[in-house]
Amino acid sequence: MRRILCALAVILAPLAAAAFPVEEEHVFPGTGTGSELWILSTTDTEYFAPLLTAFQARHPSVTIRYTVTGSASVYTAVADEGVACDLAISSAMDLQMKLANDGLALPHASTAQLPDWAQWQDRIFGFAQEPVVLVTSRKALEGLALPRTRRDLIDLLRDHPGRFEGRIGTYDPLQSGAGYLFATQEARQSDSFWRLAEVMGANRPRLYASTKPMLDDLESGSLALAYNVLGSYAATRAAHDPDMALIEFEDFTLTLLRTALIPKGAQNPELAGMFIDFLLSPEGRRLSGQQGGLPPVNEAALVQTPRLRPIRLDPGLLVYLDRIKRRAFLEEWAAAVKQP
Repeated sequence: MRRILCALAVILAPLAAAAFPVEEEHVFPGTGTGSELWILSTTDTEYFAPLLTAFQARHPSVTIRYTVTGSASVYTAVADEGVACDLAISSAMDLQMKLANDGLALPHASTAQLPDWAQWQDRIFGFAQEPVVLVTSRKALEGLALPRTRRDLIDLLRDHPGRFEGRIGTYDPLQSGAGYLFATQEARQSDSFWRLAEVMGANRPRLYASTKPMLDDLESGSLALAYNVLGSYAATRAAHDPDMALIEFEDFTLTLLRTALIPKGAQNPELAGMFIDFLLSPEGRRLSGQQGGLPPVNEAALVQTPRLRPIRLDPGLLVYLDRIKRRAFLEEWAAAVKQP
């Protein structure tokens, strides 16, 4: 019992010292006295487990600790708390870019062939791409046409306020790093962003910090639609719920990259680099798409589907992280969405 308690103390000590909220914590024990790989991630364990177990099959002595938290918390843990995780995985590409740009990510010489827009200076690596989508309840929209463009959605919400009041879900960019990224990138791409924000605001939307509770509420019937949802999570739910309709807007559909980097304070940077190489390998790509539900980076798919607009990994992502610009954007967003 004493040995068990000591082992638990070793596992939990870094988490106890950290201030970030832990949504999930899973330890995959190795077979021997090998090193430990600690991954701090925004991706739910069920999507990443096939990759973790396959990597561990190659390196059975390695213990893997997989900790899930929010995208803003991943950034804060690395940048402000100095958490000594070995890998930081996030859907908030702008916050990952800031970590790397601020010198908080170690370089890794990967041999994987990635498009220029899916990596940055051997410090950030995109390993999965997915659309940011609208998910609706077919029952809630009964008798109405499914919106195919943002203009369609604006018209739908404006013309039927009684049906959608209090039943729209979307990210709160104050709580979610990914939500802030989606909002700022959409504002850059489309003049209709602010009009849509105002129409949503008139319907008293419900604001969320992550995709999963949005989909839970959509499934329960308390929401009629969820806007700017991660495509991988939405596709998994829609495959088992015929009431859910997943919509990629025809005017344009933002496409994000899930990215990985090795924090400057990593305890096992070489092991972290090995895991990145595995993620980007043919086997890792296959497992990611077929078993993990996370489509690997595929430039050809983007060329074949022009409506998909990839968010590029470049310093342009830092524009809206400027404190003045961030404050101004959030104030304008709050005025539109949080109406009296």
